[in-house]
Amino acid sequence: MQNDGGRTAAAAQLPLEDNALGTLSLTAGTADHVSRVRGVLAGNDLTNPGLDTVTLASWQRCYRDHGLDPGAAPDPVIIPRADLRDRQERYGRLLEIARPEMTNLYQQLAGSGHAIMLTDRDGVLLNYIGDPIFTDTAAAVGIKTGAVWSEAVQGTNGMGTCLIEQKPLVIHKSSHFFMRNAGLTCAAAPIFDPNGNVLAILDASSEATLAQQHTMVLLNMSAQVVENRVFFCGMREAYIFRCHSRAEFIGTLGEGLIAFTPDGRILAVNRSAMFQLEIKGPEQIVGRALSDLFSMSLPMLLKRAQGGPAFPIHETRCERRFFAKIQAPENTGRPALAPVLRPHPASNAPALPLIPGPFEAMHFGDPRMQRNVATIKKVLDRDIPCMLFGETGVGKDVFARAIHQASPRRDKPFVALNCASLPESLIESELFGYKSGAFTGANREGSRGKIVQADGGTLFLDEIGDMPVQLQARLLRVLEDRMVVPLGGDKPIPVSIQLISATHRDIRALISTGLFREDLYYRIHGISITIPPLRERTDRRELILKVAQAQVGPAVTLDWEPAAMERLVNYPWPGNLRQLRNVLRAVTALCDDNRITLNDLPDEVRHQPRAIDAPAVPDEAFNALGLAERDALLRMLEDLHWNVSLVAKNLGLSRNTLYRRMKRYGINPAR
Repeated sequence: MQNDGGRTAAAAQLPLEDNALGTLSLTAGTADHVSRVRGVLAGNDLTNPGLDTVTLASWQRCYRDHGLDPGAAPDPVIIPRADLRDRQERYGRLLEIARPEMTNLYQQLAGSGHAIMLTDRDGVLLNYIGDPIFTDTAAAVGIKTGAVWSEAVQGTNGMGTCLIEQKPLVIHKSSHFFMRNAGLTCAAAPIFDPNGNVLAILDASSEATLAQQHTMVLLNMSAQVVENRVFFCGMREAYIFRCHSRAEFIGTLGEGLIAFTPDGRILAVNRSAMFQLEIKGPEQIVGRALSDLFSMSLPMLLKRAQGGPAFPIHETRCERRFFAKIQAPENTGRPALAPVLRPHPASNAPALPLIPGPFEAMHFGDPRMQRNVATIKKVLDRDIPCMLFGETGVGKDVFARAIHQASPRRDKPFVALNCASLPESLIESELFGYKSGAFTGANREGSRGKIVQADGGTLFLDEIGDMPVQLQARLLRVLEDRMVVPLGGDKPIPVSIQLISATHRDIRALISTGLFREDLYYRIHGISITIPPLRERTDRRELILKVAQAQVGPAVTLDWEPAAMERLVNYPWPGNLRQLRNVLRAVTALCDDNRITLNDLPDEVRHQPRAIDAPAVPDEAFNALGLAERDALLRMLEDLHWNVSLVAKNLGLSRNTLYRRMKRYGINPAR
């Protein structure tokens, strides 16, 4: 249970401020918001019980320092695309570190209408993951990549005010300076670099009526995860002193981190270490000798870097006992601060190693995945539509994003729509957009729709097999003409998109029953990629190691009991990679001392009696004719995406006969 405890400890060590919950909501409604803000600024309403000190100070800055008027909200400021691209390149390492945690946070809050955002230290929104429920509101207030959310531009708001206050906070509803933003509840937490400076802001915004405490706690923990990974990434060439007052919390969010050189000079310290050592800022210890803080000689500390369990150590100032581990540098050479930001061209500061290509993490030697990647790389610059087949959970969405990130359109939007997740009545408006007043309940500003949002970039239609037939004709016309007409509109909008579709369904069977248009199938079926289920991949062991390591971060070394690993490798994984991630997230949180044993595995995995693979059939068991028939059958199954019904029909066999023949040749069906 140590990792859960570590997260709880981390949350306790970074306490929420007095404005972190629902106390920010002001007593009156939003109708007289402007007069209320003006009254507070004039000194007429300072006793309002809902007005906290953070909100008051922010309103005063907005009026006094930035010259903002609550009744004259300026239009949202969006920086030029070239400037945004430059910022995203400079923050490339941070974006890579933060993306998995943002996705995890979004999944934890899924269905509650939240948007998860990351801004740079200037308040420019660099990355945005939004719930479809929140889409229209986000567009109305200017929540999009490239938007500036500093206090000087947007007034009091979660991201901008957090940049000033440099602490976790919630700006709830009418605590916003501008009435345009008064419908939002924004929770924000800072991410600090190893030097103690604010590097970025992580924000979760929604239209929630109440400021939710669990949202603030989850957000704060996610920001701490990103911050610790930034620390390890920036200090990879330094020794890391990892400490906590309880040994089991080393390796969790609550651990203190102090980076130091081989001669014992302190380079950097994280917030948890400052909290435990009761210091106010890095400047109090950076540059000092580590032996000034703890009663152990430098040679002994460096010897501990060779590994071993956590060892007790005492603070020199007040003899408090801590437990510690020493992590050796990843590279040889003199330790130096490695920035998480890439320098401007004119700077000579060192940069971190380049981020691996988007396809490098897709497989670890599986032949079918190698072939898939090789195929898609040949057509990346051709704008050929791509169709991804595979069971639910195999990672079709991840593969689609990798295609986009490797394509020439990587700097343009990647827009995804799951055709199975929306009611049939909403898919049309989500996909094609609508004009103001197009139907009852429509947003008064209208909606651009996913196709227009993806203009210049990539449109990913997940579970396209579930798209209603009547919409398939409209989609086909858009793909043919490259023009889209919103609902209620009459003016076509030109678009340029790369289309990627995905489904776990048998499209040929849907065509034969009239549930999918054959002409649309041929239009979207340019390149066909079948992603194998996890149980059939030959790189399962490597995938398990990689996914488990991603759950605990690069600073933690996992120790595997062989029986536990074998049970994971041989489990059939009906939920594929999605199930694997969830299982390993729980396993790595429950294990003791970062050692994963058989007892840490869930019951359905631990008690699985049989291996997943069919018994291997040696080639010597067949004659030349049998080998040829086996190879021909495998090729046909591959070509027809393992559609057993269609293969049986082409061969003039019944399904049962085909299954018997596959069993005879040791061919394990893909689905």
